[in-house]
Amino acid sequence: MSISGFLSTIAAYAYNHVVSHIPSRHCRRFVLRFYLRKLGRHSSVLLGVQFWNAPRVSLGSGVIVNQECVIDGRHHNVTIGDNVSIGPRATILTLGHDPQSADFANKGGPVTIGNRVWIAYGAIIMPGVSIGEGAVVAAGAVVTKDVAPFTVVGGVPAKPIGMRSTDLNYQLSYDPWLK
Repeated sequence: MSISGFLSTIAAYAYNHVVSHIPSRHCRRFVLRFYLRKLGRHSSVLLGVQFWNAPRVSLGSGVIVNQECVIDGRHHNVTIGDNVSIGPRATILTLGHDPQSADFANKGGPVTIGNRVWIAYGAIIMPGVSIGEGAVVAAGAVVTKDVAPFTVVGGVPAKPIGMRSTDLNYQLSYDPWLK
């Protein structure tokens, strides 16, 4: 392992196992300004959120990442737009394994999440997926394919179950004291 790889591993451990559990949003935000590729204004990362290779993760303005989420930037970028709400225990993956590979090879791709997307409790976003502006991912859904703008998806695997209004103009700003 190279020196930079070793230091990156130490930084990830320190954030995921120490800093992410400090009940001070100011402390977490201070560290994340240096640790993430981008941290937009008015974004909140709550307690227990884990970043796997945070320098590949970009959070837009007004993003809320609730408790115990996992955001995986191990080999590919995760780009999250503005005013996105990510429910507790949601997971965003960019890397897995090819089940057809004889040698268990890695398989993955970048994840892009548009503006004003709502990802509900326990949803899983698989590698290589794009979620269009204003889309909603229902609780517990597993998203394996791109989601069109303003589409509501649910289930395993996620399928369209409705449409969301295109007249969205809210701006998120959630900054709880001890979360």
